Amino acid sequence: MSATGQRATETPSPARRSSPERSGAAAPAAAPPAPAAVIARPGRLRFVGRVNPVTRLAAAMVLTTPLLLTVDWVSAAVALVVQLVLFAFAGVTPGLLMRRTWPILIAAPIAGVSMLLYGEPSGTVYAEFWLARITDGSIELAIAVTIRVLAIGLPAVLLFLDVDPTDLADGLAQVWRLPSRFVLGALAGARLVGLFVEDWRAMGLSRRARGIGDHGALRRFATMAFALLVLAIRRGSKLATAMEARGFGSDHPRTWARPSTVGWPDAVLVLLALAIAAIAIGAAIAAGTFHPVWS
Repeated sequence: MSATGQRATETPSPARRSSPERSGAAAPAAAPPAPAAVIARPGRLRFVGRVNPVTRLAAAMVLTTPLLLTVDWVSAAVALVVQLVLFAFAGVTPGLLMRRTWPILIAAPIAGVSMLLYGEPSGTVYAEFWLARITDGSIELAIAVTIRVLAIGLPAVLLFLDVDPTDLADGLAQVWRLPSRFVLGALAGARLVGLFVEDWRAMGLSRRARGIGDHGALRRFATMAFALLVLAIRRGSKLATAMEARGFGSDHPRTWARPSTVGWPDAVLVLLALAIAAIAIGAAIAAGTFHPVWS
């Protein structure tokens, strides 16, 4: 964040502040603060934790874009296997993988089933019911889509496993040179997303206390969603006014409390993403299964 938004250090209240003269003992020397690079963050992955958040975003784009250009199971399977091996070296345990990527693990089979039933029919027909038709082509397409969803979704989730929105905003503004007004506005909005859950819960409890929250689930959802939308608009307007009053909309160059830099870990991550994409596409071409989406 910018220097103007830097948090003030918390000071103890006068009632709780102890005096060396009153206690009769010498005040202990304050321990020097630990450097930012030494402070361990829970859940941080090895090597990936030292990479700038904007580099993770670039690596995800480099890795997933080539996989979107073809619909075959070979390239997706090769990319997924290499990714799982690298995740293991990066410190991703199976339990952590399941907890963080369970939506992807559920969405992949669902996408595969839809392709199995309604994909382009070709070859032998094994089953047919109304619009659904299971053939050799739909089976191959279902396998390819399932593996591809995993190969694209897993790295996108795990690369942003422990990214702090403030660090990402610092990188977007300082490394990618995006407009500070856009970056800081997006950061403020991201910080307020977590309040929506608390607002929804508070509205539900208040409606239940008034006796109108235990029936009509569809109507209750619609009214609460509209109330949350109105609350979000009002809060956004107040936040925009406050940020403008504090100089966040100025065109003058800003100063930043924390510098955002890139180094050799960032280059290594981008090269790994590029290598995985090249190996996957090369394997598909060598196996003769490369099938561009435009064909």
